[in-house]
Amino acid sequence: MLRVVNLSCSRGDKVLFSHVHAELKPGEIIHLRGENGAGKTSLLRLLVGLSTPAAGEILWNDVPITRCRESYLRHLLFLGHQSALKTDLTSIENLRLLSAIDGVALTEDAVTAVLGQFGLWGRERFPVEWLSAGQRRRVLLARLSLQSAKLWVLDEPLNALDVGATELLLRMISDHLAADGMVFMTSHQSLDLPNVRVLTL
Repeated sequence: MLRVVNLSCSRGDKVLFSHVHAELKPGEIIHLRGENGAGKTSLLRLLVGLSTPAAGEILWNDVPITRCRESYLRHLLFLGHQSALKTDLTSIENLRLLSAIDGVALTEDAVTAVLGQFGLWGRERFPVEWLSAGQRRRVLLARLSLQSAKLWVLDEPLNALDVGATELLLRMISDHLAADGMVFMTSHQSLDLPNVRVLTL
């Protein structure tokens, strides 16, 4: 279980948000909403340990993530708004590298098959710099099906996706929830998914 307790975040002298409370259990999704500049991405960065809150705590199974960082990160997959791909590497090379960082060794054939499911047949050996924004997003989303993190933290994952890719991602999220996974995500779109709770900044 993930709990956010009385969380506050500042940028310089500006308070982005304060006194945020949330609780996320297996099989649930929190849909984080708010105007541009409200601090949605900043909140996600706090959740994954990339920033430190001005006040409050984030707890994983009732333990502050600062005290169980290694265990917490093993259960976490973060897909940020900015691409984490190395543009001089191919899609296959990127996913094998990211999976190795996650502690999962994958064969080239396994990665190729997953990329095919995301509509990247014939492009899997292109340098990522040759791919469109939507194709790069598909490469990142393919990572979701290549490892078994319990908690997905997703920053605007539907951006730059066409209708087919959007439907595929929503099915993946639904399957993840059905398997007692958890999702904490931002999106400007409404989500037709089970067990959604909206948190507005």
